[in-house]
Amino acid sequence: MRIPLLSIFKRGMIGNTALACWWMAGGLVTYYAINGMFATHLQKDLGLSPAMIATPIVFANLVVFLASMFWGWAGDRIGRRWAMIIPGLLGIPVAFCYMLSSDYWVIVIGYVVQGALLGGGAGAHVPSYMNERFPTEVRATASAFCYHLGTIFGGLVPPVVTYFALNYNLGFSIPMLIGCLIGGGSWCLALYLGPETKGKEMVPDLVLA
Repeated sequence: MRIPLLSIFKRGMIGNTALACWWMAGGLVTYYAINGMFATHLQKDLGLSPAMIATPIVFANLVVFLASMFWGWAGDRIGRRWAMIIPGLLGIPVAFCYMLSSDYWVIVIGYVVQGALLGGGAGAHVPSYMNERFPTEVRATASAFCYHLGTIFGGLVPPVVTYFALNYNLGFSIPMLIGCLIGGGSWCLALYLGPETKGKEMVPDLVLA
């Protein structure tokens, strides 16, 4: 009897598992660096009111929903990887543009655009791409392991960002941007090195190379 958790670390599968873990870690580090700390940045660094903080977040979430449909359509044409790499690459410089600004409307527009890229763009294919990377025999186990390992790294971001923001008097934006750069770069590189699953024939059994 095979144990699924052990199977994803066997020769021929471990490389795929490691890349999937790196990919998810990059994505969740980026998410927690920007989205997880965005309201804190606006409140502590810029002193904005709750209503002004809520405005970009509400509009960005709406755009995430709409952008997911577009990037889902794009993934069926240019492939899953590039439909996540492209918005991931574009999202990094966009973050630098608005996170270093003190102009409220630059921040609002930038954060909404970011929602279309690192939100609805980069994240649109996470469920399908993760499942398509693994055969049915280990799919649930592999997906859960890779995602939650990434969550561990992502969960470390808020306390690390807060530590550097407060103890080194950097404010929140600089540590957040460093987290975005590291996480976003890891996300894109792990995807580039990973397999393309568009049009892949799904198999029920674990096949080792």
